[in-house]
Amino acid sequence: MGVAGGFLAPSLMGVVVFMGLPFGDVMRRSFLDAVGRAFVGVENYKIVWGNGAFRLAAGNMLRFLVIAVPVLFVVSLVLSLLVFQVGRGIFKTSLVLPMVIPAAAMVLVWKILLCRDGVLNQILSGITGRAWDVDWVNGDTAFWVLMITYVWKNAGYDMLLWLAGLGGISESLYDAARVDGAGGWAQLRYITLPCLQGTMGLVIVLSVVNSFRVYREAYLLAGSYPDQRIYMIPHLFGHWFLTLDVQKMCTAAAILVAGALLAAGAVRGVQSIVR
Repeated sequence: MGVAGGFLAPSLMGVVVFMGLPFGDVMRRSFLDAVGRAFVGVENYKIVWGNGAFRLAAGNMLRFLVIAVPVLFVVSLVLSLLVFQVGRGIFKTSLVLPMVIPAAAMVLVWKILLCRDGVLNQILSGITGRAWDVDWVNGDTAFWVLMITYVWKNAGYDMLLWLAGLGGISESLYDAARVDGAGGWAQLRYITLPCLQGTMGLVIVLSVVNSFRVYREAYLLAGSYPDQRIYMIPHLFGHWFLTLDVQKMCTAAAILVAGALLAAGAVRGVQSIVR
């Protein structure tokens, strides 16, 4: 323990100095006035919670988490099962490739495909025989475009996590199940999924963390003022930063951390119940 603590000490000190202390200051400022001197209690929390832009951004973020994370969860799990059975390296490489593509380059391709004069509208016009003039990024479909972008970019990463979990399952369990007459579905239900419970929690947590990074794609696709369906928390933080509303940013950050901790606790509770 002493040797391990010595190796971990520099990293832990860095986390405390560069993350722990600044976050503690953020929590402190959420209870102070704009100058940072007078204690105002929960007044900042009332102001932020009553802000319509915050409620819109938080609602969009929650909607995105509720819809996009489960879709990514299922898609990445199915891909990992297929790749694990096939065992071809080329499939792993092609599925992980979106991870290494720069967001700006990826968004440029999406714009070529999805703008009013883009490839998708031209294809649909050729199929249906009528002109298509749909702005897929800034209209009613903006949310679904962002969700597909998120799933496409992160499916390969989550697939690698699933593959690591699948590689840790003993083959003897499947051999014993096959001897007892268990089919593929029974093996998946009674062996694979129960043995992947630890990986499930990790995939969910990292998927939620990566969902906050989808702001890059939303910003590059639609700018600082996108369609209200994809107006996210980072958009709001950017606007508050320009006006130096430090107390609002600190308060909103505290609310988000509290929500993230509650979500993590819920995931942990569901895992303990399932076990």
